Amino acid sequence: MARGRFVTLEGPEGAGKTSQLRLLAEWLRSRGIDPVVTREPGGTRMGDRIREAMFGSYADGEPSADGILPLTEAFLMNAARAQHVGEVIRPALEAGKLVLCDRYADATLAYQGYGHGLDLSLLRTLIDLATGGLQPDLTIYLDVPATVGLARRFGDGDVNHLDRMDVAFHERVIAGYKELIAAEPTRWRVVDAAQPAAEVQEHIRSLVLPGAG
Repeated sequence: MARGRFVTLEGPEGAGKTSQLRLLAEWLRSRGIDPVVTREPGGTRMGDRIREAMFGSYADGEPSADGILPLTEAFLMNAARAQHVGEVIRPALEAGKLVLCDRYADATLAYQGYGHGLDLSLLRTLIDLATGGLQPDLTIYLDVPATVGLARRFGDGDVNHLDRMDVAFHERVIAGYKELIAAEPTRWRVVDAAQPAAEVQEHIRSLVLPGAG
């Protein structure tokens, strides 16, 4: 059986990745394609427990990861990723499935690397250990200015400790993504996420399933 295809969505906070991924999956199913839809951190029972530890809230509403060190973030993200790749992503690809993932290893480089300032070579080593070298076939970057994305996030009211970092942090994250895109232009495609959601979705569909209309 031919190996499946691995597509990831990346972008800053408020870019609309989760909503766009859901719409994409629904459209693909309407065309007879049943993708495996997953996310990071998470995607497995263990990964979801790590996600809850990082992004869940205490009863008083304070994010549970307040005060978490960037290096701890990086280890936790990659622990969840190792489980995710081994349990979900690689088996699905080996079964010939299309895998759609909301964030993947590039997010660690962007957030913990460029955003927090951790050593990129260290992070790449952790990522290689966690993924066994598995890279996406296509990564779609939803591009939106930091201030616009953060306004969306805080408007939704569902924020975590990373959302509450200052604008300069989020601008470093975006700058980091742009460097990653420049380094691997054949893997990345950029979509203007400041457009109306329907136009963003149309563009994403054309990238994932070219010529489908």
